[in-house]
Amino acid sequence: MGLKETPSQTAGPYVHIGCTPQIAGLEQRAMGDPLGATMVDDNQDGINLSINVLDGAGDPVKDALIEIWQANPQGDLAPSEAFSNWGRQATDLASGVARFETLKPGLCGEQAPHILVWVVARGINLGLTTRIYFPDEDNISDPILALAGTRAATMIATKTNDGYAHIIRLQGPDETVFFDV
Repeated sequence: MGLKETPSQTAGPYVHIGCTPQIAGLEQRAMGDPLGATMVDDNQDGINLSINVLDGAGDPVKDALIEIWQANPQGDLAPSEAFSNWGRQATDLASGVARFETLKPGLCGEQAPHILVWVVARGINLGLTTRIYFPDEDNISDPILALAGTRAATMIATKTNDGYAHIIRLQGPDETVFFDV
């Protein structure tokens, strides 16, 4: 007798309750600050990074959870007291935007300054991984970005007055490049 594959489990609708309970309206009580909510201490001049996740119809995904990992401005990946190099934010339930206060990463070996991004949401069976690069950096020699070819623009943020903004498109003609990890 052959066994059938069981259905896959997606990330939500309960992802916010377990990973970002404050978004779900739950008190943090004895748990302390939300894990990954703060990346820089008060003595750092950070940048704002807004990430908007859009579905195939171009509508905001209002229940996504985004984690970012990055090097510090010196290109070092080790966390410190002043900078955690890792953050977690849920997208806003009204706008679908997640906002991070972080530091702009530095050159990491031969790779241009970038932020690694992981996205989960209802309907996504496996978390999606991509990168965000900066438009005011020399990205031409980055070996990973070069692999994206003509779709590299889907991984480059837009400069704003107070930092950077980036749109992650889950489907469609301008779908963001995701890594098979």
